[in-house]
Amino acid sequence: MSITDSLDRMNKPNKEHTRIGIMGGTFDPIHYGHLVIAEQIRCEYNLEKVIFIPAGTPPHKSNLRVTDSKHRYFMTILATITNPYFEVSKIELESEEVSYTIHTIEKLKKVYREDTDLYFITGADAICELDTWKNVERLTKLCKFIAATRPGLERSQVDAKINELKETYNASIGKIDLPALAISSTDIRNRIREGQSIKYLLPEPVEYYIYKNNLYKEV
Repeated sequence: MSITDSLDRMNKPNKEHTRIGIMGGTFDPIHYGHLVIAEQIRCEYNLEKVIFIPAGTPPHKSNLRVTDSKHRYFMTILATITNPYFEVSKIELESEEVSYTIHTIEKLKKVYREDTDLYFITGADAICELDTWKNVERLTKLCKFIAATRPGLERSQVDAKINELKETYNASIGKIDLPALAISSTDIRNRIREGQSIKYLLPEPVEYYIYKNNLYKEV
């Protein structure tokens, strides 16, 4: 089955199953790029809702300084509050463990009914490294994946990796091309440190929260 056929199959509404999107990330800070990805995928995949899950202690950023979880949580709330289809969960922030995706999905599987399909939303670059994730074989049995492409990635390389993951783990992975939004949390933090404007890169309530709490000004 081709990637296009797989995407079409995943997009077909299933009246017997609830479809929930999972959007994980450090959200340090959350910005319009995150929101655009989540909303477009929600519509394309007929998701009932998208749950934003700020990471507690992300394994891939263990050597980097991450802003206090309470700030990242509040910013995510402020950014998503006007969308009735968006929710924010503390499931990783309340855990003292390193935030492995497999642990989060296992916990969510216990919360929702067995007929709930979980769609983990991530970047196509992360999908290319999926086979390095903890317990990837079990993870691909518990949830489906949606890879969002971005400018600069070689599509043929992404397609080849997705096919490899499907063959190796029987993984359910869809791919979606999204608008080119050249926004990143790293760039926003750098702009703040350098005294540059961050207006229109993220929701105004988040911008206000950052300045009110003097976030990202330290080098």
